[in-house]
Parts: sequence; structure tokens; C-alpha cells
Amino acid sequence: MPTLSLPSQLSTDGSSSSATCPPRFFRCPLPIFGLTETLSVQTSSKEGRALCKKGKQNFQKKKKKQIKKTESSVLFFTVFVSIPSMIQKFSQVERRIFSFPAVHPCEAVSPATLLGSLISLSQDISNHQSKFFATQRRNARETIRQIGILLVFFEEVRDRGSIVPESALLCFSELHLTFQKIRFLLEDCSREGARLWILMKSEMVATQFRTLIKTVSTALDVLPLNLIDICGEVKELVELVAKQARKAKIDIDPDDERAMRRVRSVLNRFEKGIEPEFQILKWVLDHLEIKSWCDCNKEIQFLEEEISSQCVDGKEREVPFLSSLLGFMSYCRGVVFDTLDNRNTDQTDVRCNIDILSCLNPEDFRCPISLELMIDPVTVSTGQTYDRSSIQKWFKAGNMICPNTGEKLANTGLVPNTNLRKLIHQFCADNGVSLAKTGKKSRDITRTIMPGSPAAAEAMKFLSKFLASKLLFGPSEQKNKSAYEIRLLAKANVFNRSYLIEAGTIPPLLKLLYSFNKSIQENAIAALLKLSKHPSGKKVIVESGGLRSILSVLKRGTSLEARQIAAATIFYLSSVKGYRKLIGETPEAIAALVDLIKEGTACGKKNALVALFGLLLYPGNHQTVLDAGSVPLLVDILTSSDKHELVTDSLAVLATLAESFDGTFAILKTSSLPLIARILRSSTSQAGKEHCVSILLSLCSNGGDEAIAALAKDPSVMSSLYSVVTDGTSQASKKSRSLIKILHKFHETSSSRQGCQAFEHEQSVDVW
Repeated sequence: MPTLSLPSQLSTDGSSSSATCPPRFFRCPLPIFGLTETLSVQTSSKEGRALCKKGKQNFQKKKKKQIKKTESSVLFFTVFVSIPSMIQKFSQVERRIFSFPAVHPCEAVSPATLLGSLISLSQDISNHQSKFFATQRRNARETIRQIGILLVFFEEVRDRGSIVPESALLCFSELHLTFQKIRFLLEDCSREGARLWILMKSEMVATQFRTLIKTVSTALDVLPLNLIDICGEVKELVELVAKQARKAKIDIDPDDERAMRRVRSVLNRFEKGIEPEFQILKWVLDHLEIKSWCDCNKEIQFLEEEISSQCVDGKEREVPFLSSLLGFMSYCRGVVFDTLDNRNTDQTDVRCNIDILSCLNPEDFRCPISLELMIDPVTVSTGQTYDRSSIQKWFKAGNMICPNTGEKLANTGLVPNTNLRKLIHQFCADNGVSLAKTGKKSRDITRTIMPGSPAAAEAMKFLSKFLASKLLFGPSEQKNKSAYEIRLLAKANVFNRSYLIEAGTIPPLLKLLYSFNKSIQENAIAALLKLSKHPSGKKVIVESGGLRSILSVLKRGTSLEARQIAAATIFYLSSVKGYRKLIGETPEAIAALVDLIKEGTACGKKNALVALFGLLLYPGNHQTVLDAGSVPLLVDILTSSDKHELVTDSLAVLATLAESFDGTFAILKTSSLPLIARILRSSTSQAGKEHCVSILLSLCSNGGDEAIAALAKDPSVMSSLYSVVTDGTSQASKKSRSLIKILHKFHETSSSRQGCQAFEHEQSVDVW
């Protein structure tokens, strides 16, 4: 009789294996939430085969009666996998909410191993008894209770050393699969930050509990208890659980239903332009046990992540509703809670993330397949990371090797690289890079111009007016909180910025810049930084006389952090052509930026460098930058910094300064020409190489034969220039060719001079 080969199995070390099933295997369909899966059960006796056949018939009957169609938004998938990897745990970061990546036990699994895995799963589920469930309390409690009783049964079988008949493996395998899904569902219901979303999906969640409990009942009904050596009391308990599971009433809790209605009522009021009553908001938050600003902020962060994930997946059906809930919760965070708590954990947008980014090479954010920025980075079994869409196309083309390493892939599983994705989004937000792909709208919600729903738009309007009034008339603590709220809201997306600007938040924020309170000043300048990214924000800041206020923070801020943010704000203001001259003519503005290059952290240096680069786009600022002593500091960064971005930015500023004669002589005075030639040869950054070419061309054009002679001494410079001609942009290639011509001409002239000198020497000898 031929053997049956299973699909590749996942293992704990990521390797693949292929299991071959022994003879006499019967494949029995199992009811798995509307999908027909198969499980191979080895039978060695007529009795076993008969029980398997009976089990199959019972399952099919119960399936028709009890298994209801699962809501499409819930993801159930099953794979064959070996123990112990079949009970691997997915972190909440890796696993999307309402996705249940349950794995099916391998057909060749031993009864003892399967039993041990069932005990482990049952213990995990029982441990959820200590977790907090804001909603679905009764359903979760009943499910945990039933699994706890079955845990006693499994431990009894293990402790007695009972022989598990092969006919029971079918039921155990089905229970194992169901227990995994129950564990995932309980994790979702107790998930931090997802309370509002779970509440609004109560009907679907209750349906899942109902379906899973019925599946447990189905498995227990066909479990051959009479063939398993256990005590009578435990057997009665199992029969009781089967009966209770069969008759269990799994419904939506009345309080949950009331809370859902109130949330929908608030959203309807928002859509009609009516501000909701404070007491209704408070009742909903109390029901969900959202008792602090921090709790509310976690809900907002979850909703933002869910919107972003659905946009990336291209499944945007629920995005409008999620956006409405985001508007609801943002309004609650700003209006209901008077004080901030644990806010320092959220202030990494300008501090920690920038420090991390400054240590990374942005080229690593590109997918090795498409060479584009990764929108949804995922990791394959070899540990290499690719953009999801690119690697999926690679798989569909029939390729089962890792594009980077050439290794054979153990499986096609893709693990979301959430941390890298956040870094890429932060990098794009900080550098004004759009994640939009050709022919597709941007998938980065921070760059969305339109609100996700009418309710979200109106909620944002009401909240903006509320925050503006608190900035004007609130006490010091309220002003600080409002500034921080604006800082977060303006960071979230473009339409938030526009509403906040329209509400008049900029003038009072500018006044807060003169505060001696470190927290108030930092939050105010950070909020203005986010608002300055909007065209209207730049205009209002300058027309309100805000330039002087921002420069005062840049020069004499209460903290280095505030000064760094002020430099970034100057950069955004300098993107407007007319403001470059205005900033440059303001006393000590450029000098303050140069001081920050000298004293600042990596983040501060970068902000000051890009601000200087923006100001240098107005030629009248060149001399002021030179007079401030910038060139020696820039050259020092080239020699001492190990951060690629800082080196590249310094080269960009030097390239702009070198275009003038004064700039050329200032650079030559530092004797940095050999250093720049060495960077051209060794740099891995294409942008850095191109800046080096620009600097060297300017030095040779403006510095005369002395500069050309110094460059010509480097024998490797020609190969570096030809490399840029081949691989660089059209502009860089053109500059490289020009520099090559200059060097060729210099060599030819030098050769002819040497020939003339030799000829004159010969003539003099003949005469002598």
C-alpha cells in the first residue's frame, strides 16, 4: 500500500521536514469553522477503524447542525505541524487581532506528545482567569471554566499512564486545534488597548465563542471515554462539560450592548455636528475600565495601528469605522482626562527614535527585491527581510529559495517585522518621504489629507477648539497638557494639522515658548514643529511673529531637546523661499544653528545641518554661514562621526558652500581635500559620493592649479569618478565627467611642461 506524504512541517528551529505516514491511515474530515480539514489517524485494529468511521459520521452530522458560517473578518487557517512547535506562541505584536493562526497536529504525532500539548494549552487558557476582560466577561469566564475541567481530565489520563486508543486521537487533535483558537480569542479579548474595538465587535466575538464551544461539545460527544482508563468522577465531569457545552447560551452581555449603542449614538451626534454629552463619554469609558489618559492613549495607538495594517493589506472596508472610533477616543483623551500620566513614554518621537535612526543606514530600509522602501517588511525562515508584496510575488513565481542568501526556504511563512516597519514610518515622517507607490494612494496614515470618516472630522473640529481654549484660558497644567495633545494629534496625520491651525492654536503655542517650565516649552515647540509641516502652519507662524520666539528657544532653550526641535522647525520654515532671507537676516539665527552643530547630540546636529542647508538655498546667506565658523565644524564631523547620515548631510552643506570662491577657500584652508577624496573612494552612500564629486569639482574650478594638483596626486580618484559616471544620477555623472576632463587636461599640461623643460635642458647642454 502506498504511503501518504504530508506537507512540509514547521519546526521550532525553522527547519523543514517531510513526514511519511505509515500504512492503514484513514483521512477523516473535521469541522473547522466552515473549512473541511483532514486528519490522518493510524489504526491497527478493526475496532479502531470502526470507531474512526463512526467518528467521521458523527462529526459530519454535528457539523451541519452546529457549525455556523464564521464572519469573514476573522482569519482561520490550519497547517500541519510537528510538536512542540505546534503550540508555539505568537506575540500580540506579530499576530493581528482576530487572526487565529492555529496549527494542526502532525498525523504521526504520538498520543503522549499530543496529550502533553493539550495539557499545556489548557493551562495557558486557565491562566487567563486572572486577566481582565473589559467585555465578554461571562463568555470568557464560562469558556475558561469548561477548559479548566477538561484539564483535570487530561492530567488524570497522564497521571494514570492510561493508554490512549487510536480512535481517541481524532478527538484529541480536534480539541487541540480548538484550544489554540480559544487561547487566541481570549488573548484578543484581554488585549491591552483593544477594549473599544472588542466592544464594537461584540456580536462577532460572541459568535466565535459560540462556535468554539460547540466544536468542543462535538469532539467530546464522540470521545470514546469507555476505552480510556480514568476514574468515574472524572468521566462524569467530562460528560457534564459536553452537556453544558452543547446547551451553553453564548450571547452579548446586556451592559456591552448598552455601551455599543451609546458609542454609536456619540458617533451619530458627531456626524450631525453635535457635541456629545460628557456624562455619556464617561459612562462608556468607565464600562471599559479606561480610567486614565494613558489607558485612553493605548486605545488610540491600537486603532492607529489597525488602520495602518488594514491599509497595507488593501482591506479598507472597516477603515471608516475605525477612523470614527479613533476620533471618538481622541476626543475622550483630550476632553475627559485633565492630567497626563506616563507621558514620558510617548515622547520618543523626537528623542529615542531619532537616535536609533541616526545609527541605521536608510538603504537598509529598501527591499532587496524591488529596491523600494519597504511598506510592510516581513521576515522569511532564513532571517532575511523583504517587503510583503515583493516576496509574495517571488513565491507565486515558483521560487522557493531566499533571494538574498540563495538558501532553500524551509517554508513560506512570513513573520511581520513590526519594529522595522515603525522605524521606516518614523524615518519617512521625519524626512518628508511618502510611502505612496506608483499608481497607488499612500498607505501611510500620517500623510492622509482627508479624514477617514465624517464623524472623525467633526470630532477633530470639536477637539481642536477645546484645546485652543485651554491654551488661552486654562491654568499652567492644562496648557501643558493641551500642548502635548496638539503635539500628538499633529503628528498623527495631515488633516489633524489643518483643523488645529484653523482653530487658532499657533498664537498661544508661540507664547508658551517663553515659559521657564521645561516640559511646557518642549511640548509647545514640538507641537509647532508638527504644525510647521503644513503650508498654512508655516504662514501663520511667520505672520504671528513666531520666528523670533522660535529663535529664542534655539539660542536659549530650557533644554538641549527644545533647542534641537527648534532647529528642525527652522528647517521646515526654510522650505518657503521667501522665509530663507528673513531667517538669515535675523541676528544670531545662523550662529545659533552652528552652535548646535558644535554642542548638540546626533539628533541636534542633524537638525541644524538640514536647517543650514535649507537656508543656503538663498545665496545671500552663504557669507553669514561662513562667518559663523561652520566649515571647520563640518570637516570635523567628516573625520570623527561614525553616523552615515551626519557625514552625508555635512557633505551636502559643504558642497553648497564650495560653489562660491569664499566657500572654496574656507574648505581648502582646512586641508580637507584629501579627506573628501578618500570619502569618495570609501563611502557606501551614493548621495555621499555625489556630494564629494560636487565639492571636488568646485574646489578644482575655484581653487586653481594648486587644488587640481593636490587632487591629481591621488591615483585612485579616477576610478572613483568613473564609478560615479556609471552608477550615479545624470547630474552627478555630468559633474564627474567635467572633473575627469579637468584632471586629464592638467596631466596633459604637466606632461607638456616637463617635455619643454627637458628640451630646453638638452639645448643648453649642446650649447655648453
